[in-house]
Amino acid sequence: MGLLSDPNRREALSRIVTRLNTPLCIICYLIGLGWFLGLAFHPFTLRAYISENSMGSTMVEEQFVSGDRALSYAREFAAHKKATGGSPVSWLERTMRGLGLEVYTQSFVRTLPFPDEATERYMVKGTNVYGILRAPRTASTESLVLSVPCSEGQNNNQAVGLLLALASYFRGQIYWAKDIIFLVNEHDLIGMEAWLEGYHDVNVTEIKSSVMMGRAGAIQAAVSLELNSDVITSFDVVVEGLNGQLPNLDMVNLFHAFCQKSTLLCTIQGKLQRSDYDTFQGYVHNLQTMLLMVLKQGSGRPQGDHGLFLRYHIEAITLRGVNSFRQYKYDLNVVGKTIEGMYRKLNNLSERLHQSYFFYLLPSLSRFVSIGIYMPAIGFLILILILRSLDLWIKLSRSGAVTEDGTAEGEDQSSKPGFLSLATPVVICHATGLSLYYLPTLSQEMATDHFPVSESEAVVLISIAIYVAGLALPHNTHRALTGAASDQGWMTLKLISLLYLAVQLGCIALINFSLGFILALTIVPVAAIVQPTGPKFLHATLLVLVTPAITLLGSIFLYRELIEYPVTVLECWQIFLQAIAGGMLDHYLYGSLLFPFISFFVYPCWLQLWNVVFWK
Repeated sequence: MGLLSDPNRREALSRIVTRLNTPLCIICYLIGLGWFLGLAFHPFTLRAYISENSMGSTMVEEQFVSGDRALSYAREFAAHKKATGGSPVSWLERTMRGLGLEVYTQSFVRTLPFPDEATERYMVKGTNVYGILRAPRTASTESLVLSVPCSEGQNNNQAVGLLLALASYFRGQIYWAKDIIFLVNEHDLIGMEAWLEGYHDVNVTEIKSSVMMGRAGAIQAAVSLELNSDVITSFDVVVEGLNGQLPNLDMVNLFHAFCQKSTLLCTIQGKLQRSDYDTFQGYVHNLQTMLLMVLKQGSGRPQGDHGLFLRYHIEAITLRGVNSFRQYKYDLNVVGKTIEGMYRKLNNLSERLHQSYFFYLLPSLSRFVSIGIYMPAIGFLILILILRSLDLWIKLSRSGAVTEDGTAEGEDQSSKPGFLSLATPVVICHATGLSLYYLPTLSQEMATDHFPVSESEAVVLISIAIYVAGLALPHNTHRALTGAASDQGWMTLKLISLLYLAVQLGCIALINFSLGFILALTIVPVAAIVQPTGPKFLHATLLVLVTPAITLLGSIFLYRELIEYPVTVLECWQIFLQAIAGGMLDHYLYGSLLFPFISFFVYPCWLQLWNVVFWK
């Protein structure tokens, strides 16, 4: 406190902040970027381990041997699905009742805000079928879920067959202390959202569904299973959920432990773990795996049906069977034993999973990066905004300082920006953000009446038009500003924008670190240097290159390169348009926060910086 209360020391500190501001900002950016790149380095990661004592051992004697029966169920399911043209509800009910389960159905309907051209659907109707295996010796206070999405075509038939075979096997065991729900949901994520809302008696996404007649206990954990072949070579574990939520790390570690016990290959982000982690090639492999997780988590889209469970504080993962060209194949007996062992360990839980980590990054399945290690990376980037804000605040304080005789130093008092000169661009920028959020869906019918486009194309094109129209704002707002001729005007507006951006990035990083880091890595350095003086064209070009839309385009290119499936510029543009429509649908259907966060906060803040560049 003495450093700040002493005028001489405070003045010396102010001179250091202003003189060394640019070098300090550059150092912070390099440290933040280097810190993130170092997260995949083996010494900076922690060894994965199971924290929950009741799940700390895989000493379970798995006895599932009904793989052939699972294949028989799969063939029957495929035949009935082809005959009915959708989920064979009647056959599923009859089969589950024959296994001794309490069987219930839930019908649902959801009208999309605009047609989804990727899946060619607008009004979605379906029926979820679920059977409950009651715990034989306890009250129905807790439960586990094993779900399988009923996909179109021949996808996931083997998963349904394995679910029914496991239900038959579990029915004959007496050690279950929790109810087990076997769920076959139709239309993937929409059906799963309808079932979860109906089970918890809430309605957050406007899905209309029938009343659920049967419930089990409070759901403790869930697994979503996806299998498309009779044999597999590996299992890929999917963890990214809605809005970047992640399951408790013990769920991932438990499944990985049973895969190791069964000698079943297990991957994360489709990549096998390397043993040469101490080499440069091993580091690059871990970095690519971590970058894939960051890009998927930053999208805010649930990467599997498990992602919707996390909203209800239910720990869940998705398991995807992969049948590649590897030599060693595993049949459904091995897969069933692995899932059996996992559920027997989850059956031992005496409380919800809470001891392990909920915030982490995975460069591999055996190593993880905790929140305490990766948060400094974005902290150094946000520090750049704080340093630039301090620099502007000190300059504004000096320009407005008053001498002993009452005269102002530097600029005249009349040149100080008024309230309207600052409020006008801020209000207009946020009004543009509101337009970006509301107008595309409200104006789609008008656009289709006057232009030869579909509803989905109209929504995307209107969004792009509003987004680009924001570039004209400086040429319209500066005329209404008073006191706009002074440097204090743009410096004050930039100070507000930098602090606003720092708060945004700090808040979103606590919810979705990956999204916050991607935005900070791109927009922070440009936000720190833009100003109306100097090379205005260069500043405007740099600001356009870090706009959220260009960031999305670059993320698509990077993701395709990481999965070794590169795309051309035209293909990337098509994926970009699909991503815009998909992001909006994710918000309206499941409650994704990415679209409103960009519309209400990031885009208006970017427009304020655009106003700074063209300040007059």
